[in-house]
Amino acid sequence: MDEPLELTCRDVADFLMAYLDRELESAQHAAFERHLGECDDCVRYLRSYEATVRVARAAYAAPAPPVPERVVHAIRAARNR
Repeated sequence: MDEPLELTCRDVADFLMAYLDRELESAQHAAFERHLGECDDCVRYLRSYEATVRVARAAYAAPAPPVPERVVHAIRAARNR
């Protein structure tokens, strides 16, 4: 029988996005979960990373505000110089 895969904190940081995107193979996922069950620092890092990803996705999901007309006119004027 194969020995269970052991991950370090560095491994967790390296594979964090794959974990969140559910892209890890089952053995990797199990090792990741095992490490999180033992390492409060990595759990805190994961929560912080999840919050950052949520905020970043929300920022790109919101439509960009319209460009003020005065800015459009200033750009056009600068091009014509």
